Amino acid sequence: MIRVLLADDQALVRGALAAVLRLEPDLDVVAEVGTGTEALAAAQRTAPDIALLDVQMPGRDGLAVAADLQRALPGCRTIICTTFSRPGYLSRAMSAGASGYVVKDSPPEQLVDAIRRVHSGLRFVDPALAAEALAGGASPLTGREADVLRAAAEGGTVADIARTLRLSQGTVRNHLSSAIGKTQARTRAEAARLAEDNGWL
Repeated sequence: MIRVLLADDQALVRGALAAVLRLEPDLDVVAEVGTGTEALAAAQRTAPDIALLDVQMPGRDGLAVAADLQRALPGCRTIICTTFSRPGYLSRAMSAGASGYVVKDSPPEQLVDAIRRVHSGLRFVDPALAAEALAGGASPLTGREADVLRAAAEGGTVADIARTLRLSQGTVRNHLSSAIGKTQARTRAEAARLAEDNGWL
């Protein structure tokens, strides 16, 4: 039996996923949780083979939980199951240690296949997303530019961003200018939105 933990903040989605997986004779859903914090605790308690994680959840997001699980339970492999079919999220998921990435509008058979493949030691990535990721390339933003755009997305002034990130205001302006140019945006708010839409933040 493949022991599966489900973590999704939407109860209806989580329940539907559990119902689909329970139809498979070799899959055992050992935990269903709604937050990233609960996912880590449940994984430590139930020792699943596979953790199926949504990206955006209250508490810790699915990418942070994937990284936490890789350190705390190396025998537990993670699959990100999300509505975000963007190459940037895929790249961040793989960097966090996820072994698979499935988009929620995939057929149930694809999710079941992904779980079996990942459990056997392989990786699985939604085929359409994989093709898009290869065509689009990596994020054009540096780590610091991404940090500055994340802070800018919260609506602070340049002084607020500088204080939060412990940078000078001039450095913040330079990073914002560079990020605006790389995203081809007109404003820092638009640059943050475009970067978020592409999964670069």
